[in-house]
Amino acid sequence: MEKERQKYPKRLSLPISILDRMIVQDLVKTLLSVWSVIVVIIVSREFVRVLDKAIEGRVSSETLLSLLALKTIIFSVTLLPAALFMAVLMVIGRMYRDQEMSAIASAGGGAGMLYRAVFLMVLPLSVITAGLSLYVGPWAEASITRIMHQGEESSDLRGIAAGKFSEYSQGDLVFYVEKITDDKKMHQIFVQSRQQGKLAVINAKSARLEELPDGVYIVFEQGERVQGQPGQLDYVIENFDEYAVRMEGRDTIVNLNQPAVATKTLWGSQKTADIAELQRRFSIPVGVLLLSFIGVPLAQQHPRDGVYGNIFMGFLIYFSYGNLIRLTHIWVINASVPAWLGSVGCTIFLTVIGAAFLAKWYGWQWLLIKIREKVAL
Repeated sequence: MEKERQKYPKRLSLPISILDRMIVQDLVKTLLSVWSVIVVIIVSREFVRVLDKAIEGRVSSETLLSLLALKTIIFSVTLLPAALFMAVLMVIGRMYRDQEMSAIASAGGGAGMLYRAVFLMVLPLSVITAGLSLYVGPWAEASITRIMHQGEESSDLRGIAAGKFSEYSQGDLVFYVEKITDDKKMHQIFVQSRQQGKLAVINAKSARLEELPDGVYIVFEQGERVQGQPGQLDYVIENFDEYAVRMEGRDTIVNLNQPAVATKTLWGSQKTADIAELQRRFSIPVGVLLLSFIGVPLAQQHPRDGVYGNIFMGFLIYFSYGNLIRLTHIWVINASVPAWLGSVGCTIFLTVIGAAFLAKWYGWQWLLIKIREKVAL
């Protein structure tokens, strides 16, 4: 018998139980559903603003999809803690309503078993979120800033359409084109420009855009140029075969705002604005951990409770937490509070709330006993 037993090696017990897999699968499905809905709603609202800028000629229509993708990345990272918090409340709350928690409790399961299953997904997700918040998010913000800067630089050349007047530079430049052919050549052009109080009018049969090393030029062909000051007889009339006008270059320096600055640049900086921005980025993965810690005891409900259970309470907690992060961000920038308090304050806030809900679940005496055991060790 002993020889036969040696033929069959002992099976290693899997560290992940069936209950763990079931909860993780439900969390992943619910998280993806909630996350996608929230992101689509927020990105759609933000994309309307980008479309307004495209209509005004401040953003190129070719970059709209790039801007949409970058905005989606930014909001996906920012809204991940809220989506995960709601997913935990919905999944654990459903287990209470379906009497699954009663079966788990009868088998000896409790908060430890639930936390084990939830954090099997939350821990690796928080690491991924940290990478997204510290590196991917700033890269997306910087890319948007550069695209918007390039759009501002070329806004005077954008929005020209056949059969309509286009106004640029706050009315100092008015452009009209009767026809634009497939080779991007413009025909029957009227241009009115105002510089230093002088008004210039150009009428030409055709025009084209040319990019040269020193800038972009509009080359007018076979036309007439009239320049003078309105109300005076001092004016100049010129006929030309070709007349090139250089579009004035704009400031090519891209000024990155705080969310677009690379994390390695912020690290070690003593400026309060850089410290506050770094704390904001770290608050996203920390929020993933702490909100999940709160979500497990908060999801506890009676089987007869409503479908949404304690989601309203969760909304109030997240709303308060989000506002506290914004306030501490401003306080740290203004040096109203010490820099260390800005990062610790929000963490203490969520930890206290989570401990209160956990104590309510098991009772305050249980919590005191556990604290004493930890202190004794």
